[in-house]
Amino acid sequence: MASLTINAQPLDIRLPDDTPLLWALRDAANLTGTKYGCGTGECGACTVMVDGQAMPSCTLSLGEAEGRSVTTIEGLSPDRNHPVQQAFAAEQAIQCGFCTPGLVMAAAALLAHNADPAEADITAALPYVCRCGVQPRLVRAVQRAGRILRGQEPPIRLPAPRTATTGGY
Repeated sequence: MASLTINAQPLDIRLPDDTPLLWALRDAANLTGTKYGCGTGECGACTVMVDGQAMPSCTLSLGEAEGRSVTTIEGLSPDRNHPVQQAFAAEQAIQCGFCTPGLVMAAAALLAHNADPAEADITAALPYVCRCGVQPRLVRAVQRAGRILRGQEPPIRLPAPRTATTGGY
């Protein structure tokens, strides 16, 4: 069993210590926004913040996460309106969307420590190669989110997510 804080909530997870954090989040905590991509930490789809640092959850064991604070895409912004999420949508940095939660978490971790990153900082923090080919848009989105966080640009107002009760999918 491991005790950790997930999205600001203390949680005890009863799985073996060698279970990848990714599967603990998805299977035990029912937080399915974090995606499985490669299983080696190379693709970025499973990125979460651990104590404020971007980390691949597929290579971090539950035992290594013991006592730490984990933030998933669900905990970044309950209303899905974090400046990084706003900028990713506005800059059309989302194509298929599979790796988006991990990329958003990596960008949010970068901006939490450096709200005015150079392009080289952004590409170092998001080294993943998206199959959809949106790398230039990712850089623009992170730069725009930084401007929003610094107060140099107003927040982007996005339409509310569609749900089954609002005529969505």
